[in-house]
Amino acid sequence: MSADEIRGKAHGTAPAPLSVLDLVTVGSGHTATDALRTSVGLARLTESRGFHRYWVAEHHSMPGVASSSPAVILAHLAAHTSRIRLGSGGVMLPNHAPLVIAEQFGTLQAMAPGRIDLGLGRAPGTDGATAAALRRAEGRGESADDFPQQLAELVRFLDDDFPDGHPYRRVHAVPGPVQGTSPGGVQSPHRPPVWLLGSSGFSARLAGVLGLPFAFAHHFSAQNTVPALDLYRESFRPSAVLDKPYALIGVSALAADDEKEARRQVLATGLNMVRLRTGRPGLFPSPEEAEAHAFSPLEREFVDSWTANIIHGTADEVRSGLDALHKRTAADELMITSHAHEGALRLRSYELLAEEYGLPRD
Repeated sequence: MSADEIRGKAHGTAPAPLSVLDLVTVGSGHTATDALRTSVGLARLTESRGFHRYWVAEHHSMPGVASSSPAVILAHLAAHTSRIRLGSGGVMLPNHAPLVIAEQFGTLQAMAPGRIDLGLGRAPGTDGATAAALRRAEGRGESADDFPQQLAELVRFLDDDFPDGHPYRRVHAVPGPVQGTSPGGVQSPHRPPVWLLGSSGFSARLAGVLGLPFAFAHHFSAQNTVPALDLYRESFRPSAVLDKPYALIGVSALAADDEKEARRQVLATGLNMVRLRTGRPGLFPSPEEAEAHAFSPLEREFVDSWTANIIHGTADEVRSGLDALHKRTAADELMITSHAHEGALRLRSYELLAEEYGLPRD
């Protein structure tokens, strides 16, 4: 595995490589089919404008987020793109048997050789009841606390290198390296790079100790960003994967032709989060729904706090916000997630940023 598969290249006047995090948002009045079509259009657009990677995140039991199956979505996106890196941001490891993940991402690697990233999280990405439903298999009692052990098992499956005497020594993830070592085998032993995702210090330290690339969820844990990045860099030990730290941060940002429209969409994001945090998740609301909602004082306080972390406005305003954030964090890559009720507005946001930074055009 080459570090070039991890490190991106900044284009135009961007302060760092720019990438995409897609939650496959489903707006009220729209379907999951509509959302997935938007994702294909967004992947094609950002590939054509020099964005480095495109990740989808695993969420469950949320009507407004159609990304419960990252591997399925990534296979679909791989069929509609040719260069942009595709990956999970992330797969929630406690929800799955490591062998299943190794098989899924080995298959993706076979579909799109050299373009697949495997980002892993230690949270369930959902509520407790849904997490329990995901882990119904007999004997599956894993939790986030078991993450290091699950990670080690997954890497062993990816590399096909369980030691002699291990109960899984003769269990192989296919597609995978075992095909290259079989008689007549021509399968490449290459595998997707593993990233650790986090919103606190746990995964930051673990990624550093293991010498892995790290992705921090600034978009929902902004107060922890700088401490986590500092911890990652301080803990980093060179590895066969990286000789020095490489960290990206997820950033919530929305650019619009009109500043007022950007504010309207951000208010809808705030209402969406209020519903989610109060146990009433639904489809992503329209700006009209948000403007008509009677926010309680407590809800208004929450919305103001949440939306303060969303960089929004016209393209030049968003650029200024991203530049300032990069200067403050020294992140190696900025992964932008844009939320809006209409898919066309999300595409327009990335298009405006590409123009503002002078990114290349196919």
